Amino acid sequence: MQDPVVKIKNLSKDFVLPHERKNTIKEKVLFFGKASYELQHALRDVDVEVKRGEFFGIVGRNGSGKSTLLKIIGGIYQPTKGSVEIHGTLTPFIELGIGFNPELTGRENVYLNGAILGLTHKEIEQKYREIVDFAELEKFMDQKLKNYSSGMQVRLAFSIAIQAHNDILLIDEALATGDASFKEKSLNRMKDLMGEARTIVIVSHAMGTISELCHKVAWLHQGKLIAFGPAKEVCDKYLEFLSVGKVPVALEDF
Repeated sequence: MQDPVVKIKNLSKDFVLPHERKNTIKEKVLFFGKASYELQHALRDVDVEVKRGEFFGIVGRNGSGKSTLLKIIGGIYQPTKGSVEIHGTLTPFIELGIGFNPELTGRENVYLNGAILGLTHKEIEQKYREIVDFAELEKFMDQKLKNYSSGMQVRLAFSIAIQAHNDILLIDEALATGDASFKEKSLNRMKDLMGEARTIVIVSHAMGTISELCHKVAWLHQGKLIAFGPAKEVCDKYLEFLSVGKVPVALEDF
């Protein structure tokens, strides 16, 4: 049996949220020792394994812990409890702006971001035309990145990310541009990666994309893992939940 490239065991993540903010010196003196906090349980005892070459989807309503789990896998957040084992190299496509410098041109950012993702200068030179053509930004490459729209930045970032030769690609689809043709092209490119033994972990609300692309899916609800198993079965259960609004008490079939 193939060893997992991502192994998550008993994973929990808590955030401390202050109820009040004391900004002035007077407020801090008057209310010294009276600040109250709330503990937010973003993830609770999650167990998941992803094998090499699998496309793994994470679904759930907003606030369910999907992006938090993705950021823990990517090393952006540290878990409060539990462990995360990564066996391989990562390309995170999680937060817009990571690895980019807004004061540099699009061209310069290709070389900067590519280097961060492990590409050599020669490799970036060889792939530069393909990156620009895929992003459809040839006319803008000598403009500063701060003049790009968020959609243009996403297209450039994704075009660079898929060129990196890392083992695992993390994708938060919330960053995806609203351009339908680019979405379709990106989806087709991810399908191509299936033949390259690459592992993709993707967060998405698009059940059609998840069902079509993924081998396994994890469904999170209020930080808990409700189901983990074959994509169609988990997606069907999740869609059923969305229609009736009630989480099944038990899902022994998974």
